[in-house]
Amino acid sequence: MSFITGVGLTAYGRHEGSSSLDLMSKAAELAIADAGLRRNEIDGVLCGYSTVAPHIMLATVFAEHFGIRPAYAHAVQVGGATGLAMTMLAHHLAEAGVAKHVLVVSGENRLTGQSRDASILALAQVGHPEYEVPLGPTIPAYYGLVASRYMHEYGVTQEDLAEFAVLMRSHALTHPGAQFHDPITVADVMASKPVALPLKLLDCCPVSDGGAAFVVSRERTGEIGVRVLGCAQAHTHQHVTAAPALSELGAEIAIARAKAAAGVAISDIRYAAVYDSFTITLAMLLEDLGLAGRGEAAARVRSGHFSRDGEMPLNTHGGLLSYGHCGVGGAMAHLIETHLQMTGRAGNRQVRDASVALLHGDGGVLSSHVSMFLERVR
Repeated sequence: MSFITGVGLTAYGRHEGSSSLDLMSKAAELAIADAGLRRNEIDGVLCGYSTVAPHIMLATVFAEHFGIRPAYAHAVQVGGATGLAMTMLAHHLAEAGVAKHVLVVSGENRLTGQSRDASILALAQVGHPEYEVPLGPTIPAYYGLVASRYMHEYGVTQEDLAEFAVLMRSHALTHPGAQFHDPITVADVMASKPVALPLKLLDCCPVSDGGAAFVVSRERTGEIGVRVLGCAQAHTHQHVTAAPALSELGAEIAIARAKAAAGVAISDIRYAAVYDSFTITLAMLLEDLGLAGRGEAAARVRSGHFSRDGEMPLNTHGGLLSYGHCGVGGAMAHLIETHLQMTGRAGNRQVRDASVALLHGDGGVLSSHVSMFLERVR
């Protein structure tokens, strides 16, 4: 058994003059205070990787910078799934008695601390060094290929994909920390600059500065506990040229394993936090996870199903598409928003019921998946 006992999140966007370590430290300080702990009570540290500060010992670099001496520490690297992978590892460490309070932290100044060319180079490295990288694609191009195939197989349109961008922006409007606060429409998405067709600029998450952290503890520290019910992973491929059929991707495998571990069904879920690097990512994952039928997720968005007051509130902070994406910390914001919802602290974003939540992270090009269920206990 383990609990998410405290969370900390910076605003995402532009943080001039702040290094990755600065952003990590700010988020970590907030999370430890939120858990009602002191720094010296943290005995484990899990740190997400950084493309801006790619140190081979980033976890201990952070620990030194932050002024703690953990008994257990290392960095984790599974792309966009890293945040939930670290949460799963922290859960197991707490359950096994290896650590009592594990600080999970990440942050990067990707927007102000990395050039455009360096960002493009970093994103290109996900491809196969012989069969893909020489052809010049980066992450958006790979997802554009996936989107084209998915649209062909399931009758999804570009306007359907645009609905997800509009939903995430509408949720970000009321969060003061979100990178974007201007409302958008389907027409705005369709008119935005082509990036990797069928994906356009507003179908893609932005580059951001930001930091995120939370504490995973063996026992609850507050009046309301957020308990890890069960979690699981799946890793089907690394490169697009080795990917299985769309109907055999890892999200379906991970969610099946997580449901078995947690003893819950999709019908038990009251709140969802799902990775949304691109509109196609969110559309596919919602359907792979069983939150919508094949090709039907956009219709559910239009009906209000995933809105804040809908049947299945989704990414109420605005997700990667509108809250922002600062590397590993981008998806960690999904868990932090979930925790705030489950503890009744989401303010004007508060949903009616977040007693059981589903979280899902995706790394690479739908390569690595982590599904997790959380439960509120009193």
